[in-house]
Amino acid sequence: MAEPVLDIRNLRVEFPTRSGILTAVDDVSLHIAKGEILGMVGESGAGKSMTGMAILGLLEPPGRIAAGEIRLSGDRIDRLDDAAMERVRGRRIGAIFQDPLTSLNPLFRVGDQLVETIRLHSDLDRGQARARAIDLMREVGIPAVEERIESYPHQFSGGMRQRIVIALALSAEPELIIADEPTTALDVSIQAQITALLKRLCRDRGTAVLLVTHDMGVIAETADRVAVMYAGRLAEVGAVEDVIRRPRHPYTVGLMGAIPSLRSDSEELRMIPGAMPRLDAIPPGCAFNPRCDRVVAKCRTDVPHLTGSGAACWLAMEGNPS
Repeated sequence: MAEPVLDIRNLRVEFPTRSGILTAVDDVSLHIAKGEILGMVGESGAGKSMTGMAILGLLEPPGRIAAGEIRLSGDRIDRLDDAAMERVRGRRIGAIFQDPLTSLNPLFRVGDQLVETIRLHSDLDRGQARARAIDLMREVGIPAVEERIESYPHQFSGGMRQRIVIALALSAEPELIIADEPTTALDVSIQAQITALLKRLCRDRGTAVLLVTHDMGVIAETADRVAVMYAGRLAEVGAVEDVIRRPRHPYTVGLMGAIPSLRSDSEELRMIPGAMPRLDAIPPGCAFNPRCDRVVAKCRTDVPHLTGSGAACWLAMEGNPS
């Protein structure tokens, strides 16, 4: 088996506070192969974005990686100092965030921003970097590139701005891209275009992608595998088709039941009762147990871990999947 591009082992992210330590990510282990898209899904507060920020070395103090390790193509990166991590970000790991305006400087033309990013991570001169910027804009589907390269961010639509951000993320030909809710602020038709673009670029370039989202529909259309997170822990991991068609964790079953389907005659969508627990109020045992309609005594006392079943659920482990 080839070495994964991203290999996370037993990652724990903590936030020390006056009232105690809050654990935002707890014992997360996953990997992403070259050319693979791993979707990470869950409600707000599940720990998805925090995992991405830990990989990028962008945890806001006092947040810290308290345990585990993160390896990029075999190189451990979770212990790098700020200067070393800055050389990894952009060059080896690209990032795409939810709001493209937070990634683009409104005072500079998009072409200048692309050129400066390319020059920062390469030995190209300005003319060569500009030619590279034009190629990247064309690759991500920007029309009339020779004219649009002189435009400012506000002169692009939301979908076109996100394409520019994708071009920025690709500018140094990174091994890994962290895409954090890249389609949330876009309408459905533009979402489909952006997800198709990510799939094509991943396939053509062999880039590994961690796609963070709360939208199971985007995961179904884009990812090869999916990791379902709940209250900072992995609830289920598996091939997209397996998880969608045969979910094993009750939380995943609930997520799938909340998606409209043309195949179903039911007019009502299923709803998961309750809400994600606060970090200072995570219940003992399985964190999902207060909201689970299949809870048993063991669920309230013992924490389940991912096993060969692919689900951190006592029912799934005992051969009685949801």
